[in-house]
Amino acid sequence: MRAAVITAPGQVEVASVPDPSPGVRDVVVSVAGCGICGTDLHILEGEFAPTLPVVPGHEFAGDVVAVGGEVTEVTVGDRVAVDPSLHCGECYYCRRGRGNLCERWAAIGVTTSGGAADYAVAPVANCFRLPEGLDTSDAALIEPLSCAVRGFDVLQPGMGDHYLIYGAGTMGLMMMELAKRAGAASVSMVDLNQARLETARLLGCSATVASADDLDRPRGWDIVIDCTGVVAAIEDGLAHVGKGGTFQQFGVSAEAAVARFSPYRVYNQEIRIVGSMAVLHSFERAGELLAAGFLRPDVMISDRFDLEDYPKALDQFKAGVGRKVQVQPTARLVG
Repeated sequence: MRAAVITAPGQVEVASVPDPSPGVRDVVVSVAGCGICGTDLHILEGEFAPTLPVVPGHEFAGDVVAVGGEVTEVTVGDRVAVDPSLHCGECYYCRRGRGNLCERWAAIGVTTSGGAADYAVAPVANCFRLPEGLDTSDAALIEPLSCAVRGFDVLQPGMGDHYLIYGAGTMGLMMMELAKRAGAASVSMVDLNQARLETARLLGCSATVASADDLDRPRGWDIVIDCTGVVAAIEDGLAHVGKGGTFQQFGVSAEAAVARFSPYRVYNQEIRIVGSMAVLHSFERAGELLAAGFLRPDVMISDRFDLEDYPKALDQFKAGVGRKVQVQPTARLVG
Protein backbone atom coordinates (compact mmCIF):
# COMPACT_ATOMS: atom_id res chain seq x y z
CA MET A 1 0.00 0.00 0.00
CA ARG A 2 0.94 3.68 -0.22
CA ALA A 3 1.85 5.59 2.93
CA ALA A 4 3.36 8.92 3.88
CA VAL A 5 6.49 8.18 5.87
CA ILE A 6 8.51 10.57 8.03
CA THR A 7 11.92 8.99 7.58
CA ALA A 8 14.05 11.47 9.56
CA PRO A 9 13.62 14.94 11.06
CA GLY A 10 12.56 17.26 8.23
CA GLN A 11 12.12 14.44 5.71
CA VAL A 12 8.82 12.96 4.49
CA GLU A 13 8.00 10.89 1.42
CA VAL A 14 5.17 8.78 0.01
CA ALA A 15 6.38 5.19 -0.30
CA SER A 16 5.16 1.65 -0.74
CA VAL A 17 4.95 -0.24 2.55
CA PRO A 18 3.46 -3.62 3.57
CA ASP A 19 -0.31 -3.80 4.09
CA PRO A 20 -1.24 -4.01 7.79
CA SER A 21 -2.79 -7.13 9.32
CA PRO A 22 -5.19 -7.04 12.28
CA GLY A 23 -4.40 -8.57 15.62
CA VAL A 24 -7.15 -10.59 17.28
CA ARG A 25 -8.84 -7.44 18.70
CA ASP A 26 -7.90 -5.07 15.86
CA VAL A 27 -9.51 -3.80 12.69
CA VAL A 28 -7.99 -2.61 9.43
CA VAL A 29 -9.45 0.61 8.06
CA SER A 30 -9.38 1.78 4.45
CA VAL A 31 -8.71 5.47 5.09
CA ALA A 32 -11.16 7.92 3.52
CA GLY A 33 -9.83 11.06 5.17
CA CYS A 34 -6.82 11.95 7.33
CA GLY A 35 -6.33 15.41 8.77
CA ILE A 36 -3.01 17.17 9.24
CA CYS A 37 -2.36 18.69 12.66
CA GLY A 38 0.32 20.71 14.41
CA THR A 39 1.42 17.51 16.11
CA ASP A 40 2.44 16.19 12.70
CA LEU A 41 4.77 19.17 12.31
CA HIS A 42 6.31 18.49 15.72
CA ILE A 43 6.94 14.88 14.71
CA LEU A 44 8.45 16.04 11.42
CA GLU A 45 10.77 18.32 13.37
CA GLY A 46 11.95 15.39 15.51
CA GLU A 47 9.99 16.25 18.68
CA PHE A 48 7.82 14.02 20.89
CA ALA A 49 10.60 11.39 20.70
CA PRO A 50 8.89 9.21 18.05
CA THR A 51 10.70 6.24 16.64
CA LEU A 52 11.41 7.04 13.00
CA PRO A 53 10.47 6.12 10.42
CA VAL A 54 6.77 6.47 11.22
CA VAL A 55 3.56 6.84 9.22
CA PRO A 56 1.85 9.96 10.63
CA GLY A 57 -1.85 10.70 10.80
CA HIS A 58 -3.79 10.56 14.06
CA GLU A 59 -7.00 12.15 12.72
CA PHE A 60 -8.66 9.65 10.40
CA ALA A 61 -11.81 7.76 9.45
CA GLY A 62 -12.66 5.13 6.88
CA ASP A 63 -14.22 1.77 6.07
CA VAL A 64 -13.48 -1.44 7.95
CA VAL A 65 -11.94 -3.92 5.49
CA ALA A 66 -10.66 -6.61 7.86
CA VAL A 67 -11.23 -7.62 11.48
CA GLY A 68 -9.35 -9.79 13.96
CA GLY A 69 -10.62 -13.16 15.06
CA GLU A 70 -12.08 -11.89 18.35
CA VAL A 71 -13.76 -8.74 17.00
CA THR A 72 -17.57 -8.73 17.20
CA GLU A 73 -18.31 -5.03 17.74
CA VAL A 74 -17.84 -4.01 14.09
CA THR A 75 -17.91 -5.87 10.79
CA VAL A 76 -16.35 -5.43 7.37
CA GLY A 77 -18.12 -2.57 5.62
CA ASP A 78 -18.78 -0.51 8.76
CA ARG A 79 -17.58 3.07 8.68
CA VAL A 80 -15.56 4.24 11.68
CA ALA A 81 -13.56 7.12 13.07
CA VAL A 82 -10.53 6.14 15.12
CA ASP A 83 -9.47 7.48 18.51
CA PRO A 84 -5.65 7.37 18.24
CA SER A 85 -5.05 7.12 22.00
CA LEU A 86 -3.16 4.02 23.15
CA HIS A 87 -3.26 3.90 26.96
CA CYS A 88 -1.69 1.00 28.84
CA GLY A 89 -4.57 0.75 31.32
CA GLU A 90 -2.18 -0.39 34.05
CA CYS A 91 -0.01 2.54 35.17
CA TYR A 92 -0.63 4.94 38.07
CA TYR A 93 -2.46 7.52 35.91
CA CYS A 94 -4.52 5.01 33.92
CA ARG A 95 -5.73 3.47 37.18
CA ARG A 96 -6.84 6.95 38.25
CA GLY A 97 -8.84 7.44 35.06
CA ARG A 98 -6.27 9.79 33.51
CA GLY A 99 -5.24 7.74 30.49
CA ASN A 100 -4.19 10.82 28.54
CA LEU A 101 -1.34 11.13 31.07
CA CYS A 102 -0.39 7.45 30.75
CA GLU A 103 3.19 6.70 31.76
CA ARG A 104 3.47 4.50 28.66
CA TRP A 105 1.56 6.97 26.48
CA ALA A 106 1.41 6.11 22.79
CA ALA A 107 -0.80 7.05 19.88
CA ILE A 108 -1.65 5.83 16.40
CA GLY A 109 0.06 8.16 13.95
CA VAL A 110 2.55 9.38 16.55
CA THR A 111 4.35 6.35 17.98
CA THR A 112 2.79 3.72 15.69
CA SER A 113 1.73 3.78 12.03
CA GLY A 114 -1.21 6.10 11.40
CA GLY A 115 -3.83 7.13 8.89
CA ALA A 116 -1.73 8.91 6.24
CA ALA A 117 -1.91 5.71 4.25
CA ASP A 118 -4.27 3.59 2.18
CA TYR A 119 -4.87 1.36 5.22
CA ALA A 120 -4.39 1.67 8.97
CA VAL A 121 -4.81 -0.75 11.85
CA ALA A 122 -6.47 0.14 15.16
CA PRO A 123 -7.85 -1.60 18.25
CA VAL A 124 -11.60 -2.15 17.92
CA ALA A 125 -12.02 -0.37 21.27
CA ASN A 126 -10.77 2.81 19.57
CA CYS A 127 -13.36 2.73 16.78
CA PHE A 128 -16.49 4.91 16.76
CA ARG A 129 -19.05 3.57 14.30
CA LEU A 130 -20.39 6.38 12.11
CA PRO A 131 -24.12 6.98 11.76
CA GLU A 132 -25.77 7.28 8.37
CA GLY A 133 -25.62 10.72 6.79
CA LEU A 134 -22.15 11.62 8.06
CA ASP A 135 -19.58 11.72 5.29
CA THR A 136 -16.72 9.34 6.02
CA SER A 137 -13.87 11.73 5.26
CA ASP A 138 -15.57 14.53 7.21
CA ALA A 139 -15.58 12.21 10.23
CA ALA A 140 -11.82 12.68 10.53
CA LEU A 141 -12.83 15.93 12.30
CA ILE A 142 -14.01 13.88 15.28
CA GLU A 143 -10.50 13.51 16.68
CA PRO A 144 -9.65 17.23 16.85
CA LEU A 145 -13.17 17.95 18.09
CA SER A 146 -12.68 15.37 20.86
CA CYS A 147 -9.57 17.31 21.96
CA ALA A 148 -11.66 20.49 22.12
CA VAL A 149 -14.35 18.70 24.13
CA ARG A 150 -11.65 17.56 26.56
CA GLY A 151 -10.51 21.17 26.76
CA PHE A 152 -13.96 22.25 27.88
CA ASP A 153 -14.14 19.44 30.42
CA VAL A 154 -11.03 20.98 31.99
CA LEU A 155 -12.24 24.58 31.68
CA GLN A 156 -15.47 24.14 33.62
CA PRO A 157 -16.94 27.31 32.08
CA GLY A 158 -19.75 29.39 33.53
CA MET A 159 -22.80 30.91 31.88
CA GLY A 160 -22.21 34.43 30.65
CA ASP A 161 -18.41 34.14 30.52
CA HIS A 162 -16.45 36.34 28.11
CA TYR A 163 -13.86 34.42 26.07
CA LEU A 164 -10.67 35.48 24.31
CA ILE A 165 -9.15 32.85 21.99
CA TYR A 166 -5.71 33.13 20.43
CA GLY A 167 -5.49 31.39 17.05
CA ALA A 168 -8.34 31.14 14.52
CA GLY A 169 -7.21 27.89 12.93
CA THR A 170 -9.29 24.74 13.10
CA MET A 171 -8.82 24.23 16.84
CA GLY A 172 -9.53 27.85 17.69
CA LEU A 173 -12.71 27.74 15.60
CA MET A 174 -13.81 24.52 17.33
CA MET A 175 -13.18 26.08 20.75
CA MET A 176 -15.18 29.12 19.63
CA GLU A 177 -18.12 26.94 18.60
CA LEU A 178 -18.03 25.10 21.94
CA ALA A 179 -17.84 28.40 23.84
CA LYS A 180 -20.91 29.76 22.03
CA ARG A 181 -22.88 26.67 23.03
CA ALA A 182 -21.54 26.72 26.58
CA GLY A 183 -23.32 30.00 27.30
CA ALA A 184 -20.63 32.52 26.38
CA ALA A 185 -21.63 36.18 26.56
CA SER A 186 -18.96 36.92 23.94
CA VAL A 187 -16.16 35.16 22.08
CA SER A 188 -13.34 37.27 20.64
CA MET A 189 -10.56 35.88 18.45
CA VAL A 190 -6.95 37.04 18.01
CA ASP A 191 -4.93 36.05 14.93
CA LEU A 192 -2.51 37.67 12.51
CA ASN A 193 -3.99 35.68 9.62
CA GLN A 194 -6.82 37.80 8.21
CA ALA A 195 -8.26 34.95 6.14
CA ARG A 196 -8.73 32.88 9.29
CA LEU A 197 -10.32 35.81 11.09
CA GLU A 198 -12.73 36.12 8.18
CA THR A 199 -13.81 32.52 8.78
CA ALA A 200 -14.30 33.28 12.48
CA ARG A 201 -16.59 36.15 11.53
CA LEU A 202 -18.49 33.87 9.15
CA LEU A 203 -19.13 31.48 12.04
CA GLY A 204 -20.42 34.22 14.34
CA CYS A 205 -17.44 35.38 16.37
CA SER A 206 -18.14 38.46 18.52
CA ALA A 207 -14.94 40.29 17.51
CA THR A 208 -11.79 39.54 15.51
CA VAL A 209 -8.52 41.41 15.96
CA ALA A 210 -4.81 41.14 15.31
CA SER A 211 -4.10 42.30 18.89
CA ALA A 212 -6.15 41.97 22.07
CA ASP A 213 -5.16 45.56 22.86
CA ASP A 214 -7.52 46.62 20.06
CA LEU A 215 -10.49 45.41 22.13
CA ASP A 216 -12.10 47.55 24.82
CA ARG A 217 -12.21 45.26 27.84
CA PRO A 218 -10.21 46.90 30.64
CA ARG A 219 -11.11 44.23 33.20
CA GLY A 220 -9.86 41.46 30.93
CA TRP A 221 -11.61 38.22 30.03
CA ASP A 222 -13.11 35.45 32.14
CA ILE A 223 -11.56 32.74 29.99
CA VAL A 224 -8.50 33.06 27.74
CA ILE A 225 -7.52 30.09 25.58
CA ASP A 226 -4.29 29.76 23.65
CA CYS A 227 -4.67 27.62 20.53
CA THR A 228 -1.34 28.63 18.97
CA GLY A 229 1.44 27.24 21.14
CA VAL A 230 3.36 30.44 20.33
CA VAL A 231 5.16 31.92 23.34
CA ALA A 232 4.36 35.54 22.44
CA ALA A 233 0.65 34.72 22.19
CA ILE A 234 0.74 32.77 25.46
CA GLU A 235 2.38 35.63 27.34
CA ASP A 236 -0.06 38.14 25.86
CA GLY A 237 -3.00 35.92 26.72
CA LEU A 238 -1.91 35.52 30.34
CA ALA A 239 -1.74 39.30 30.61
CA HIS A 240 -5.37 39.62 29.46
CA VAL A 241 -7.00 37.24 31.94
CA GLY A 242 -9.33 39.13 34.25
CA LYS A 243 -9.45 38.78 38.03
CA GLY A 244 -10.70 35.35 39.00
CA GLY A 245 -10.37 34.22 35.39
CA THR A 246 -8.93 31.14 33.74
CA PHE A 247 -6.12 30.74 31.23
CA GLN A 248 -5.99 27.49 29.28
CA GLN A 249 -2.91 26.24 27.44
CA PHE A 250 -4.49 24.26 24.62
CA GLY A 251 -2.04 24.83 21.76
CA VAL A 252 1.04 22.63 21.50
CA SER A 253 4.33 24.46 22.06
CA ALA A 254 7.83 23.26 21.34
CA GLU A 255 9.02 21.11 24.25
CA ALA A 256 11.75 23.60 25.14
CA ALA A 257 9.52 26.69 24.98
CA VAL A 258 9.37 28.91 28.09
CA ALA A 259 6.80 31.65 28.76
CA ARG A 260 7.06 34.42 31.35
CA PHE A 261 4.21 35.48 33.65
CA SER A 262 3.69 37.20 36.99
CA PRO A 263 3.27 34.65 39.82
CA TYR A 264 2.19 37.48 42.11
CA ARG A 265 -0.67 38.39 39.77
CA VAL A 266 -1.76 34.75 39.58
CA TYR A 267 -1.84 34.67 43.39
CA ASN A 268 -3.28 38.11 44.01
CA GLN A 269 -6.03 37.90 41.38
CA GLU A 270 -6.83 34.21 41.83
CA ILE A 271 -6.08 33.37 38.21
CA ARG A 272 -6.43 29.71 37.30
CA ILE A 273 -4.00 28.23 34.77
CA VAL A 274 -4.95 24.87 33.25
CA GLY A 275 -3.65 22.61 30.51
CA SER A 276 -5.53 20.21 28.27
CA MET A 277 -3.78 17.18 26.81
CA ALA A 278 -5.28 15.33 23.83
CA VAL A 279 -8.34 13.11 24.29
CA LEU A 280 -9.92 11.73 27.47
CA HIS A 281 -13.39 10.14 27.53
CA SER A 282 -14.43 12.64 24.85
CA PHE A 283 -14.19 10.85 21.49
CA GLU A 284 -17.69 9.39 21.40
CA ARG A 285 -19.23 12.67 22.59
CA ALA A 286 -17.38 14.50 19.80
CA GLY A 287 -18.70 11.96 17.28
CA GLU A 288 -22.23 12.55 18.46
CA LEU A 289 -21.76 16.32 18.24
CA LEU A 290 -20.46 16.09 14.68
CA ALA A 291 -23.29 13.77 13.66
CA ALA A 292 -25.78 16.26 15.15
CA GLY A 293 -24.46 19.03 12.88
CA PHE A 294 -22.42 20.84 15.51
CA LEU A 295 -19.73 21.81 12.97
CA ARG A 296 -19.77 22.76 9.31
CA PRO A 297 -17.24 20.44 7.65
CA ASP A 298 -17.42 22.50 4.46
CA VAL A 299 -16.03 25.44 6.46
CA MET A 300 -13.66 23.55 8.74
CA ILE A 301 -11.98 21.54 5.96
CA SER A 302 -10.50 23.97 3.46
CA ASP A 303 -8.30 21.67 1.37
CA ARG A 304 -8.35 17.99 0.39
CA PHE A 305 -5.31 16.37 -1.23
CA ASP A 306 -4.57 12.97 -2.68
CA LEU A 307 -2.25 10.90 -0.53
CA GLU A 308 0.50 11.27 -3.16
CA ASP A 309 0.53 14.99 -2.36
CA TYR A 310 1.06 14.56 1.39
CA PRO A 311 4.35 16.54 1.42
CA LYS A 312 2.60 19.40 -0.42
CA ALA A 313 -0.34 19.27 2.01
CA LEU A 314 2.07 19.36 4.95
CA ASP A 315 3.86 22.39 3.48
CA GLN A 316 0.56 24.22 3.01
CA PHE A 317 -0.48 23.53 6.59
CA LYS A 318 2.91 24.69 7.86
CA ALA A 319 2.52 27.92 5.88
CA GLY A 320 -0.78 28.63 7.63
CA VAL A 321 -2.81 28.59 4.42
CA GLY A 322 -6.40 27.43 4.86
CA ARG A 323 -7.93 25.68 7.84
CA LYS A 324 -8.05 21.89 8.24
CA VAL A 325 -6.01 20.23 5.49
CA GLN A 326 -6.77 16.59 4.67
CA VAL A 327 -5.38 13.82 2.54
CA GLN A 328 -7.95 11.40 1.17
CA PRO A 329 -6.52 8.04 0.14
CA THR A 330 -9.88 6.40 -0.65
CA ALA A 331 -12.47 9.12 -0.04
CA ARG A 332 -16.09 8.65 -1.02
CA LEU A 333 -19.34 10.41 -0.18
CA VAL A 334 -21.92 8.65 1.96
CA GLY A 335 -25.42 9.56 3.07
